[in-house]
Amino acid sequence: MDRRRIAKLGIKYLIACLLSLSLFLGCKEDKQQQPLVEEELAVVEAPDEVYEFGFNLNDFVVKRDTIKKGDSFGEILERNKIGYPKIFHIAEKAKDTFDIRRLQVGKPYTLLCTKDSLQRPTCFIYQPNKVDYVVINFQDSIHAYKRQKPIKFVEKEISGTIYSNLSVTMDSLHLSPILTNTVADIYAWTLDFYKLQKGDKFKIIYTDKYIEDSIYAGLDNVKAAYFEHNNEPFYAFEFVTDSVKGIMDYFDENAKNLRRAFLKSPIKFRYRISSRYNLRRRIAYYGYKVRPHKGTDFAAAVGTPIMATANGTVTKSTYAGGNGNYVKIRHNSTYETQYLHMKKRKVKVGQHVKQGDVIGWVGMTGNTGGPHVCYRFWKNGKQVDPFRQKLPEAEPISDSLKAKYLDFIAPIKVQLDSIPYEEEIFEDTINNNNNLITSNN
Repeated sequence: MDRRRIAKLGIKYLIACLLSLSLFLGCKEDKQQQPLVEEELAVVEAPDEVYEFGFNLNDFVVKRDTIKKGDSFGEILERNKIGYPKIFHIAEKAKDTFDIRRLQVGKPYTLLCTKDSLQRPTCFIYQPNKVDYVVINFQDSIHAYKRQKPIKFVEKEISGTIYSNLSVTMDSLHLSPILTNTVADIYAWTLDFYKLQKGDKFKIIYTDKYIEDSIYAGLDNVKAAYFEHNNEPFYAFEFVTDSVKGIMDYFDENAKNLRRAFLKSPIKFRYRISSRYNLRRRIAYYGYKVRPHKGTDFAAAVGTPIMATANGTVTKSTYAGGNGNYVKIRHNSTYETQYLHMKKRKVKVGQHVKQGDVIGWVGMTGNTGGPHVCYRFWKNGKQVDPFRQKLPEAEPISDSLKAKYLDFIAPIKVQLDSIPYEEEIFEDTINNNNNLITSNN
């Protein structure tokens, strides 16, 4: 074999050795890296624990639904593989805590079920509202109890200027209708919200409730409020007058109770007085003869709620000729009120009603040319004009509590007075910007 051929074979052998070595090293590197890959895949993070109603939901198959029409506690459990003998036993054990017949359509419920192929329910949780819930636990022994979700109270401040009416203005500020109604109730005896004018102003300090920090659960209370009507101030401060019985009311800056024995109107919002008490009224239809009008007509849309203007007992609830559907209430030995032309009555004779309770709805029954409630007012058996009467006030703060009340509201009044209106915030912003531009120049 010549030298050239030997050289070529040597080169081929050398190349083969190098390739073998490369493959060997590559395989070795793969083998060294393989355990690392397997170890990385083997690491599985445990899911975060999720607690609700006092249970770790990761331990169960969670089924959520709402009560449907025709649903019952037994049918819900039976659909989920619980037999009726056990259902009856569960209901009997739970009845001292919760009556299962009180399930309401549309309310949510939760079933906590076993994490196996059967997924049998072990716990039934019912939520009658956003805050409260009822637990019927039958995992081992059967026991039932009521609880509340954690509630966070957040105090808020708001101010506004009336440009149409209270409800429209509050809606534009994205405030709850419940807050609007509460404020209207506070001032129902001292302000006629129908007569609020464009440019009137208000400030409110109130507290909202939140479940688990984020879910809005409604209004808790109105701490204080201020209205400016016709340049006249109207303050309102919440104050507990009897801590034992939990009685509270609203008073002004001089400790005067804002409540009166009678509301100014049997309708809360969106009405107009279409005809006042007038003993010399003449009507063209009757040839301009004097036909006295012994009531005050509050015109409003059909179906508008009509409220009792004071506490009392229903003495009449019937239909009678020109009066149509009407209700009459005796408040005490001196005062009575009557409400005519109702579409429908809500109360019965002998029933006790509280101030502000709905007793019927605006209609057009009897002799009437349009939807309204004719509100009549008796004093000592004689019909009188309620707007010309000096009506009794509610109980004032006792002398022993007055000093305590004035000390209590002092810092709250400062807080209320310090709340700026939107236009004031806007003016401050403009002034600050102008000052910044001036200083830069």
